[in-house]
This record gives sequence, structure tokens and C-alpha cells, in this order.
Amino acid sequence: MNDKLIKQIIIVAGGNGSRMKSDIPKQFIVLKGLPVLMRTINVFYKTDPEIDIILVLPHDQMNVWKGLCTKYKFSVPHVLVAGGNTRFQSVKNALAEATSDGLIGVHDGVRPFVSPEVICNCYDTAIEKKAVVPVIDVVETLRRLAPFNRNHTVPRSEFKLVQTPQVFDAVLLHEAYEQPYSSRFTDDASVVEATGMSITLVPGNRNNIKLTTPIDLKIAETLIRND
Repeated sequence: MNDKLIKQIIIVAGGNGSRMKSDIPKQFIVLKGLPVLMRTINVFYKTDPEIDIILVLPHDQMNVWKGLCTKYKFSVPHVLVAGGNTRFQSVKNALAEATSDGLIGVHDGVRPFVSPEVICNCYDTAIEKKAVVPVIDVVETLRRLAPFNRNHTVPRSEFKLVQTPQVFDAVLLHEAYEQPYSSRFTDDASVVEATGMSITLVPGNRNNIKLTTPIDLKIAETLIRND
């Protein structure tokens, strides 16, 4: 990464474990002796120990997190911020703790397998391009649903699967989050794009899965065993 810039990462973890069919929020599930969220934070810290880490959690999970940090002797420096009712509001809350200098990334807390190479490429590309999103190819056939119970195949080469971290010029991201919330804001790139800014795509890594369902957890266990 470029050491002359301030680099910040907002890690958003707001899951409650419902789709994972777990009583434990998915970000706190232990994988090979360490909670998922700690694994995610570690990747960014090991990639760049100077990066400023802002962690967003639901207010009622903050004490649980502090207890886990004590239990696992987790000492990676980070600022803890209470999330909002939507991802949009959660990121906006985190931006109140972020500077308006340099670059700010936003990452899903339950993506612990993002590669250091992808992290570095996203930040390095954002120096010039201002708004960068990692993506991977669609490998399965897609069909579009149409009215009257119709459907048809669409060219998968015209689509990409979006990952995180999504990295932006700090001033640009702060300004984008001054917009009123819209239901079309499904990620941070869609918020920035609504200002008229174009998004640059860079290659992601296929292992950078989002842990959402029990199947994802099985895949995660395999990835750790093979690491």
C-alpha cells in the first residue's frame, strides 16, 4: 500500500445468526479456536498494521465483543461504534469516527478470507480511481424472471459478483453518506454511485465468501484446514 496516505477500514458486523440457524451471532462463531470477526480484523491488521480499524456492532452486542476480546486476549487496536437500524446508518455512524483524509474501506465482518493481495489492490487502485469494488466472475448460468411467469437466460459475462472491501476516497465517501437513505442502497458502492461517481472494478478472490448460512460455515472450515 501507499504509506503516504491515511488508510481506514470500517468493518460492519450486524448479523444475529438467524440464517446461520445459530443462537450465536455469526460474527462470533468460533472457527478453529478464534471468532470469525477476530479473523476478519486480523487480515487487515496483518496486511497493514498502520491501518485505522473502526468496528461497527449492534449496541446489544458490544459487551459480548468486549468479553470475547478479554477471553481470547485480542489486542488489535480498533474503535468500537454502535450500529444503526440499517447498514447505511451503521456506516454513517462509523464515518463520524473516521477522518476525511486518505482512503476509507468498508468490509463485511463475516468475510474472514479476503486476501491481502485484494486488500492492497483495492486501496492502491483507489488512490487514482476514488471508488473501487472487488468482484469475481459468475460461473453459473443466470436466468432473468419476467412477467407472466416467463424467464430467460442472460449472458453471465455481463454480470459480476460483488465483494468487499469497497474502498473510496475519504472525502467522497463522507459526502455520499450525506444523502438521504434510499432502499436502492444495497452496498457502499451504490451509495457512492448515486452521487454520479463511477465505480472501478478490480479482481476479488473466490475464497472471500460471506458467511451467511450453515453451508458457508462448512466451506469456511475447509478453507481453514487447507490454509
